[in-house]
Amino acid sequence: MANDSYGNLTLNGLWKNNIGLVQLLGLCPLLAVSSTVVNALGLGLATTLVLLASNASVSLIRNLVRPEIRIPAFMMIIASFVTAIDLAMQGWLFELHKILGIFIPLIVTNCAILGRAEAFASRTTVDRAAIDGFMMGIGFTIVLLLLGGMREILGQGTLFSNAHLMFGEAARGWTITLIGDYRGFLLAILPPGAFIGLGLLIAVKNIIDERLSRPVASVSVGEVIEQN
Repeated sequence: MANDSYGNLTLNGLWKNNIGLVQLLGLCPLLAVSSTVVNALGLGLATTLVLLASNASVSLIRNLVRPEIRIPAFMMIIASFVTAIDLAMQGWLFELHKILGIFIPLIVTNCAILGRAEAFASRTTVDRAAIDGFMMGIGFTIVLLLLGGMREILGQGTLFSNAHLMFGEAARGWTITLIGDYRGFLLAILPPGAFIGLGLLIAVKNIIDERLSRPVASVSVGEVIEQN
């Protein structure tokens, strides 16, 4: 493919073709569980692992699967990795798994994962497919963390609450209280608050893109001398 260098794959995943801000895929879990940073990180890492593993596996078998059955085959691969991660979280991160609930198994229905498998991984080498999946997952995780941080600060006045659910008992003291005696802003932790927060993130990205796309005015040496 023309634009599948490692640099382009990284830039596409993190910024230009970000799943959450540009493709607008996987919005259901993105909006549902991003009420805190820890919840967002848990879902983001799980999604990243699935993207990385499924992209690499699809690339490995791309020349072995007949076109008529490639979509069912890709779905089976994705479902296998999602099931493995779901079981692992039940075993090692049970409390966090209970909070994330159905949204871990629902990763298998995330259009972004099947889309990357079909549109990119099935047409390129394993290394590029793996980099693409990893960077797409990291980009999605960053959006989750930004949205989770905004909602947690506005909704609870804290950051990293319940960090022990992911990092163990040693992380119980990691909670940062930013606003003391804060009663909370209910809208921020409800689904409408998630929509508003995501809309703000998309707006900020569009503003940055628009400013970066402006041509830089070139000034000649003669013009500078004349102005002085």
